[in-house]
Amino acid sequence: MRTIDDRIVHALNTTVPTASFSGKVDAKQTCKELYESLLEAHLSRDKAIKKCITETSAVVTQLREERAKDSDNLSIIKQLRKEQTKLKLMQSELNVEEVVNDRSLKVFNERCRIHYTPPKIK
Repeated sequence: MRTIDDRIVHALNTTVPTASFSGKVDAKQTCKELYESLLEAHLSRDKAIKKCITETSAVVTQLREERAKDSDNLSIIKQLRKEQTKLKLMQSELNVEEVVNDRSLKVFNERCRIHYTPPKIK
């Protein structure tokens, strides 16, 4: 799901023209399309990660309730720890996602700022 972010530099180098080739390609349209695809990828990943967090949180809550009823059951305790670890990993993935998004947008802005200015996101 991060392919576009991983290849942002290559995409910019192959689609956004340098000053000497600026007349042959519509850089504004190219930058706009690239920005829209970046934004779409960022939103879909964010949505997927948050959905996983919500589902895992529900499992953790359920396991906590089961543990409260039967505090001596080791399989419930192990499963709860496993799900809590998974939840922490997913939450840290949101931080990683923020870094990846910032990096991609920074590279995009460095290359496309003279051709296209994206709308302000609220």
